[in-house]
Amino acid sequence: AVYLLGRPLRGRESAGLNRGGTFGGVGAEMGRDAASASKQDSRIQRVYEEVLSSSQLRVSLQDVLPVTVVAVERYLAEIPPASNLPQPPASASPPRPAPLPSYCYDVTITDGMCQEKCHLAHEQNFLLHKNILQSGSQVKITQCSYMYNEKKLACGFLCIESLEIVGMCETPNRQKEYSEKLIMPLKGGKKHYLPLWNNEDPYGDMWVQNRVLEEATVNAKLISLSHLETSWRGKINYQPLLVRILHKSRLRYYGKPYAKADIPYQAYFEVADNSGMMSMVLWNSLCPEWYNIMKVGTVLLIEKYAVKTSYPFKTLPTPGDSQMKRFATIEINLNVRDPPTKINIIPEKMVKPEWNLPDVKYRFITRSELDSLPTSHSCDIIGLVRFVGRAERTRKREHGEDFWIHRWAHVVDGTSEQPFILELFATSQPDIFEHIHPMTYLVCTQMRVVRDVSQNASSTLYLTTSNESQMFVTGWHKGQPYAKDTKVKSFIQWIKTQREADHMEKTAIGGYYPFPPAPHTFVKYCNNNKVESVLTTISEMEKEIENLHYREHKRIAIQGIISVIRYVSCSSRTEDSSGVEPVQVQCLRINRQSRPGPPGLATISTAAHGPLCKKRLRDLAGSEVLNVLRPSPGGDRPPRPPMPSLCHNEERMSDASESEESEGTVHDSWQSDLWTRVKDNLKERFHYSNAFPESIPRKFDYMHKEFLMEQYNLHPAQHKPKEYKTKKAVNEFKSADYFGQYEVTILGINHDVAIDVAFLPVHSPEDLHIFYSENIQNDTLLSHMSCISLHSQETTNKEGLHKTLSLSDEIIKAAIDLERQHVICILDICHLAEDKVEVFLNKIYKIVEDNMMNQT
Repeated sequence: AVYLLGRPLRGRESAGLNRGGTFGGVGAEMGRDAASASKQDSRIQRVYEEVLSSSQLRVSLQDVLPVTVVAVERYLAEIPPASNLPQPPASASPPRPAPLPSYCYDVTITDGMCQEKCHLAHEQNFLLHKNILQSGSQVKITQCSYMYNEKKLACGFLCIESLEIVGMCETPNRQKEYSEKLIMPLKGGKKHYLPLWNNEDPYGDMWVQNRVLEEATVNAKLISLSHLETSWRGKINYQPLLVRILHKSRLRYYGKPYAKADIPYQAYFEVADNSGMMSMVLWNSLCPEWYNIMKVGTVLLIEKYAVKTSYPFKTLPTPGDSQMKRFATIEINLNVRDPPTKINIIPEKMVKPEWNLPDVKYRFITRSELDSLPTSHSCDIIGLVRFVGRAERTRKREHGEDFWIHRWAHVVDGTSEQPFILELFATSQPDIFEHIHPMTYLVCTQMRVVRDVSQNASSTLYLTTSNESQMFVTGWHKGQPYAKDTKVKSFIQWIKTQREADHMEKTAIGGYYPFPPAPHTFVKYCNNNKVESVLTTISEMEKEIENLHYREHKRIAIQGIISVIRYVSCSSRTEDSSGVEPVQVQCLRINRQSRPGPPGLATISTAAHGPLCKKRLRDLAGSEVLNVLRPSPGGDRPPRPPMPSLCHNEERMSDASESEESEGTVHDSWQSDLWTRVKDNLKERFHYSNAFPESIPRKFDYMHKEFLMEQYNLHPAQHKPKEYKTKKAVNEFKSADYFGQYEVTILGINHDVAIDVAFLPVHSPEDLHIFYSENIQNDTLLSHMSCISLHSQETTNKEGLHKTLSLSDEIIKAAIDLERQHVICILDICHLAEDKVEVFLNKIYKIVEDNMMNQT
């Protein structure tokens, strides 16, 4: 069993246990403990005994039974050995840049009787980067070693060097919930763990959630913020401050491999009294003690604090009261020493009117007001969530291991047909961020307007969080200062007039969300891109994909030639009992009455084609044009890897397709003449046209709310018993208006490699695809590919999916217009987990823009 280490769970207070929870010594005392524990017949204990008895303190294990991973925890690694080398003289070469932070992982395992924390060897970190190894995994440990800390007595831990993952725990409710209380990591000198997927969220028991408030006496010997600003120099001790918190920033983790701080955290607050507003900084170990308790609106009595000149590059919130004076030259610093700060929270019921503390004020807007607001305008919003996307991660620095976590949401407030489109980054409120779901009431504060105006005056408009944003969902609104705001009250009155069913039918959760759209010009795309080389070669894409971490989203640009377009629809009518949605290849009957075309080409009937879009191109003239544009009956069908995601029987479909072809049908696809000549001589062809179940937004279902939220949040660091009884897989939930996709083959400009990617034309409820008119209005091919799916949806709703579908004349003509042309394709790539990577086409640029050549 993949059990390493251990001893029975006999109480962590035992003197023989080290900081990691394992036996720490050697010799007779450890042997006695181990012998006693072995009576429990623990698989982990047996492995522990075997590795300690090895002369190399390392063993390879065979025929072991699996153990369950109950926790995966991350912490900052020590300085790599190469970084400790002396720096070369300044005259010889420039100094080396500071190494990017890297991280270690501890894994806690259990066999049902024994629970043990082990270190994961660095070579196995990729299993966690890809979320292949995760809490709840069942693993077999095939090689492990024991490592002593040579600078401490009786201190050591087990290191997992090789393991085999055999599946997920099938009966999680029978496993003990992770309950480790020792917070210190096994390796190195770090004193705390970090959240598994980012650095901004509080994680672990050291973060205090509630505190018994001590009675504090507020005397007359207070100093105002205005007086403090004018008299702070030359002093060490200051009179107490009585202030109210008006704004709160997300946490900032500033740990470095070479830094000495034990708890390197920082958080900014904006506090105010009747004289004005000033920044206050919470440092280091005071962050776990106070950050969660200090809320917007909290009244503080602060004694023994430091005053320093303000950091000039920090962000500042926009005050709700535009008349409030801001003291920006200094900031209040709270630390555990120099001097040791004393903080008291004054309950709101004890706040006296004569203190004249300002109320928290907001800048709420309605959706109808948003269109007139300028870029970077700060505002607060409230609304009903209709859509929330999956949590994704974006790398902070190229090649680094630090990530931002974000998700998209659509929120309505009844003042407009359009929703608020929100880009929500983690705000150090994980309990709220992970519980945003459709039909909850969402409040977001200190949001910033993002408006990208194109040359034709259309614009992309959405709101994004700032460093000082706070979010609240249903269940968290009670007692919040914004409850008194007029626009919040108006929203509540509107909600009371609504029927829940009317909104439920428009909800969706998760899936691929192609927002924000790529800029309208490639020049602007280049200007917005911070990497050294904007363009990636098709051959380099494999490396890009290989380097993706779990849920990492990345947008890349490649040059190529559009060579094949194929429409694949997904029929809910053919879903089997397992809930897997088969992919059905749509075919067209050959119109044998039509005039024969050139040799080798088939003429296709267009009788079934109806109006596809309000802005459709004028009809193509002449059947000869159609003859040239359509593929031959034996047209290319690119080979594709197995698709367990949507298609469970590719072989059966292939047989069916061949059978239909023999009866005189063709695939609903188009291929260029160039493709027919080069496809058999390619050096490489990459297949990334799969749409996985996780790629498709699902209709929200209250009965399965907990399950759906779990699917689209990031995998938790700690294993917990499931709180739901859902037995369905995610692909058994009804999709949100998903009726198919396009597979697009992009040929490399040197005609030696190609890549298959997907395009999702319509993938969400009616208010979710509002951005398509902005995203693709200057992209003729994708514009018509989107329109055909809108048409297909109407056809499906009225006449069933069995109706014949086809590529429209507009799509074919747009593709022909691009034939043999070099274009730039913007691709959205995202690592979903394990070996599942989605690659979607977002935008196509023609290489005709002025100065474009200089941008790459």
